[in-house]
Amino acid sequence: MLCLVSLSFNTYAQDKKEKKNDKKEVTFDVSMTCDNCKKKIEKNIAFEKGVSDMKVDLPSKTVMVVYHENKTNQEKLQKAIEKLGYEVKVHEDTK
Repeated sequence: MLCLVSLSFNTYAQDKKEKKNDKKEVTFDVSMTCDNCKKKIEKNIAFEKGVSDMKVDLPSKTVMVVYHENKTNQEKLQKAIEKLGYEVKVHEDTK
């Protein structure tokens, strides 16, 4: 019985580690112009499948997204922001 509990815990710990390792980060340059744009992007992109964190910075007009690469990818995230009506390109530092 004790071996089963130990085996279950080790499998759980390994799963958590693998989930952390599948995270990627991308930064986009976005044609947002106001605080409403920022809020619109935050509200919608935060609920995209695979997104675990994001930061929308209006002064620099950038959107940084941390995502699980087994659930989404850079192209899908870019298209999701474009669907909101913005011009989007990958920030030079993250290509």
